[in-house]
Amino acid sequence: MIVSAAHEFKLVYSKELPELKSVPFLVCGFPGSGFVGKLAVDHLIQELKARHLADIYSSAFPPQVMIRPDGTADLMKNSIYWWEEGNSSMLLLTGDSQPSLPDSEYLLSEKILDLAGRFGTQQVFTLAAYITGVFVEKPRVFGTATDVETIKTFEERGISVMDGGSITGMNGLIIGAAKLRGMKGMCLLGETSGYVVDAKASRSVLEVLLGMINVKVDMTNLDKRAKDTEMLIQTIEQQMASGRGKPPLEVQQKPRDTGYIS
Repeated sequence: MIVSAAHEFKLVYSKELPELKSVPFLVCGFPGSGFVGKLAVDHLIQELKARHLADIYSSAFPPQVMIRPDGTADLMKNSIYWWEEGNSSMLLLTGDSQPSLPDSEYLLSEKILDLAGRFGTQQVFTLAAYITGVFVEKPRVFGTATDVETIKTFEERGISVMDGGSITGMNGLIIGAAKLRGMKGMCLLGETSGYVVDAKASRSVLEVLLGMINVKVDMTNLDKRAKDTEMLIQTIEQQMASGRGKPPLEVQQKPRDTGYIS
């Protein structure tokens, strides 16, 4: 096991760095509103049987342990996996939390990009939530990128271009930091109310991403989770209609396109 530390972060590798035949995309799914990005990347890791590369630990994460499905406890962390098949390869980042301090978010972004840079990565994707405050049947996908040429391809891919607002936290910061390194950055955001874990929005974002990078993945398990999301939304709406549940103020109003992830 190789252990290295920089500032307040500790990077623990599970094995030596793999020798990838192609330059990998970096795809990040940090936990945030609706867990849109995290669900999407976790699905990729599971379905592609991606291999574990490294864990990132930090005092910037909340002071608690996570209980895993096998009953074990582990410090909160971000984890990076790798996958390669034919001429396609990816680095996949998922995590238990985003850092709690702005300085730490900058440091973590640099740490992640340092690792991706060792593989020659030139394209960084973050998957996130576009919060509207209302429930929708078919979530739209919004997007921004760090270069105009990429933006011009959005319409043909069914991506609505963001023309204002901001993307807070790691989902925005890491593509901005990537731009300074000469890498291309893109954030794809699934439309969500922001009130529930939204697998429907995750599926919409993942479908667009896979079309862009020309990778095929079985969506069956994510579709099942999307059905769970639909059932939860229906239950909430029924409670609201019967007067047993009081909707948040935003749900009682028209959709509001805030264009950010919290």
